[in-house]
Amino acid sequence: MKNRNRKTYPLWMATPGLVVYVVIFIIPTFASFYFSTTIWNLKDTTFVGLENFITFFTMTNTRTALINTAIFALTTCLAKILLGLLLARYVCSGIRSGKYLKIVIFFPYLLGNVVVALAFRALLEPEGTVNQFLTAMGLEAVHWLTDKHFALLSCIIADIWKGIGTVTIILIAGICAIPKTYFEAAAIDGADPWQIFRKITLPLLLPSINTVLTLCLIGGLRSYDLIQALTGGGPGYSSEVLGTAIYKLFARGSYGLATAGNVILFVAVALIVFPLNSFIARREAEIL
Repeated sequence: MKNRNRKTYPLWMATPGLVVYVVIFIIPTFASFYFSTTIWNLKDTTFVGLENFITFFTMTNTRTALINTAIFALTTCLAKILLGLLLARYVCSGIRSGKYLKIVIFFPYLLGNVVVALAFRALLEPEGTVNQFLTAMGLEAVHWLTDKHFALLSCIIADIWKGIGTVTIILIAGICAIPKTYFEAAAIDGADPWQIFRKITLPLLLPSINTVLTLCLIGGLRSYDLIQALTGGGPGYSSEVLGTAIYKLFARGSYGLATAGNVILFVAVALIVFPLNSFIARREAEIL
């Protein structure tokens, strides 16, 4: 009897979390797959099979949205990791203002995406601070949000500014977890800072980098609200991503088509993130 209670007790402890997971994730996921094959509204549903997926891929803005989503996700992810590594290494170098810099770097993360978008709209508008600075330097003002060549770049810069704090804090925690004896032994052997970073810091940071890479890629592929508030996907389709394209479908009442877009986005994220995560995890096991 005692052995039976020992086996069932952990299951009872897991039940609340399992119920929440099923209700919030599993059921909506399968419901999305079903509704993506229908034309539906709040009252009726009509099964159409794969028609929604075919229509979504033949829309005029889908190709641009897919390309922009890939550019946005890869650029923001790489920039956050590279800048985060530099900032984390600098903060952990023993400078006096390290604690203050952690607060300053992390502060943008506390702001909502819409707040960040509104702030950047004020900075990047034709008469905004950035153009005033360019004019004072003798350069021409740039239409950051209404020029098709700069709209997506403006969204990328805003997303990097907002997300760099989280990446840096995670990498700082990873660096602080590395035993100091490794660095001391390398210094005694005559290793320079670059060799210490490349041979000790970077390999032992792989678990933290894996976490950061996964979070940044998922966030970049699913990005919507910041771009919608900043440019609305315009001008034209120059800053359109999958998130804004799906939102416009919902806004015009094409619920089945929008749900199909969400399913495509879900599958794309899974096909990119999970294999990459597994590859880096195997590299971790080889090194550690």
